[in-house]
Amino acid sequence: MTAKNASTAGRDTVNDPLWNSEDAPDPIILGPLEWVLVLIRGLPLAALVFGGLAVLLVLRLVERPLFGLRRPITPFVTQFVCRNAFRILGMGFRVSGRLMRESGAVVANHTSWLDIFALNARKRIYFVSKAEVANWPGIGWLARATGTVFIERDRKKAQEQTRVFQERLRAGHKLLFFPEGTSTDGLRVLPFKTTLFAAFFADELRNFMYVQPVSVVFHAPKGQPDRFYGWWGDMEFGPHLLKTLGARRQGAVELIYHEPAKVSDFENRKALAAHCEAAVRHAHSLARLEK
Repeated sequence: MTAKNASTAGRDTVNDPLWNSEDAPDPIILGPLEWVLVLIRGLPLAALVFGGLAVLLVLRLVERPLFGLRRPITPFVTQFVCRNAFRILGMGFRVSGRLMRESGAVVANHTSWLDIFALNARKRIYFVSKAEVANWPGIGWLARATGTVFIERDRKKAQEQTRVFQERLRAGHKLLFFPEGTSTDGLRVLPFKTTLFAAFFADELRNFMYVQPVSVVFHAPKGQPDRFYGWWGDMEFGPHLLKTLGARRQGAVELIYHEPAKVSDFENRKALAAHCEAAVRHAHSLARLEK
């Protein structure tokens, strides 16, 4: 699986071009020590992820018939797995800003598959993903088990998707989107696509829905390029995972939660998207300067 086909949400159409750096990705070189670290970290991480998945699936057998769409128990399993994944990796994890209590969605910039662990580690959320992801081996199983909302990017199905969002939001779910529509090297924030913001302005949603922007900032290990954790373009998942597991020193991920924006305070999707993008971009730039 490559970064190109693993982008999960926010693109206006399936054929939108994805971001690529003008420079080639940094070479991945693993020596004997790095391979030892891959084993030391990789085996416990695999046990954590797949063991957590097994526990989650067992709990869902009880949770689903009792609570239906609501998931009062299993999100805590996901959160436990994701938070402890960073402990196993040895990565720092920092958070600032208040978590949204209002009904609504979270939007964030997208650097890597590590974003999913980071955002789940701090807040119980449900990702919004393109429908194709549901059929991917491994990733699709994890996505379905953790309650991912799958959508088809077809304007003809806009009303149907709005109904799905409404059901999930009224069940108390916080939905998460990556409006850039692709992952980057982590050195920048790309313009936010506005299409998915349109669903928030449906009559059934706009009067009670909020959107919270979140800046996700990765700080590279000392001595490594600033884009060390970035995953983009045609980069393969396997080598990137091995590089992360085998790092002699680890860096950190920082989450900056901004004030939630009430959808009804904005004239249209473009105004809301611009507001969220500006908040994410500003804090992302400051955090990188202050590292």
